[in-house]
Amino acid sequence: MRQKKLWMFAAIFFFICGACVITCCNNKDDNPVVAEQLYVPVAPDYDDPTMWVTAEGDALGTGADVFYVVSTWEEDWMTEDGRRCHYADVWNATHREHMATEINKVAAYMSPGNRFYAPYYRHTTIDAWVTQNEDTINSRVRLAMDDVRTAFDHFQARRDQSRPLIIAGFSQGGRAVVELLKHISDETYSQLAAAYVLGYKVTKADMAECPHIRPAEGETDTGVTICYNTVKDVKYIKPIIAASDICINPVNWRTDATPATLHDTITITLAPEHHVLVATGYSGSEYLPYKDLINVGDIHGCEPWLYSECLARNIAVRARAWRNKNSK
Repeated sequence: MRQKKLWMFAAIFFFICGACVITCCNNKDDNPVVAEQLYVPVAPDYDDPTMWVTAEGDALGTGADVFYVVSTWEEDWMTEDGRRCHYADVWNATHREHMATEINKVAAYMSPGNRFYAPYYRHTTIDAWVTQNEDTINSRVRLAMDDVRTAFDHFQARRDQSRPLIIAGFSQGGRAVVELLKHISDETYSQLAAAYVLGYKVTKADMAECPHIRPAEGETDTGVTICYNTVKDVKYIKPIIAASDICINPVNWRTDATPATLHDTITITLAPEHHVLVATGYSGSEYLPYKDLINVGDIHGCEPWLYSECLARNIAVRARAWRNKNSK
C-alpha cells in the first residue's frame, strides 16, 4: 500500500512539473484512442531579469508604475520529441522576442513619464481562442493567468507603493487585467489609478464577482476600469472577445454615442447598446484577418495602436488625479 501511494504521488508530481499527459477515450466504434502527448513549459522565475521588459521613463518621480500584460503571440507548437504545447515558452528566446515586439511598442508610449514593467508569461496559444469555445479557453488560460498573478505579486512587493498604479493589457493581456482586478487586495486597489482592458470584454458577471471593477465614466476618475473593442459594424462583434457590458470612448472619454474625431479623418462612435466602438473612415487593412477569428469586420489588431496618443495622455491625467486625491 505504501509503494502504491508513493507511485501515485510521483505521478501527480510529474504531471504538475511539466510534462506529458496520455489519456484514453472511446470513439464511435468503442475503439480506444490514445490522446496526443502534451508539453507544459517550465514556469517563469520572476527573480530573473530575463523574464521582464522594463523601462524607466520617470526622471522627475511624478509618474505612475505601469504593469503591462502582452497579448497572444504563439500558435500551438511541437517539441523535438513530438509533444504538442498549448503555451508560449518563456525560456525560448524566439518566443520572448515575439512578445517583446508588442511590449516595446507599447512601452514607447506608456513609459515616458512612468516606470514600465511587463512580464513574459506562458500565454495560451491562439489555437484555444480560435475554437471560440469558452470552456476550452477557460481551461487553457488558467496556467497563463497564474503566471500573470505571480508576476504581479512580485512586482507589487518590490515597487514603491506610494506611487499610482496602472494595470494594462491587450487581448489575452486584457483578460489578465480582469483577472488581476479580481486578485488584488483592497489595499492594492487603493493604489490603482486605472486599469486598461484593451480589446477584451468586461462582463456583468465579472463586475458582480469583483467590486474592484468600476467602469470609467469620464477622463479623470480613478480606481476605474477602461474597456473598449473596435469594429467596423456591430454585426462583426466576436462574442468570445468583445461581448462586453462596459465601454468608454478613449478619444472623447464619453460613454454615450457622441462621436469623436481621431487623426482628422477617423470617426469613433460608441454604440451604447452593444458596448463597442464603431470606426468609420478607417479600414484597418494593415491588420490581416486571422482564421476567421480577428480582424474580420472587427479591428481587433488596432486596439493598443490606434488610440496610443489618447492612452498615453490619459495615463498621465489619471496618475495626476490619483496623486491629487491622495495628497489631501
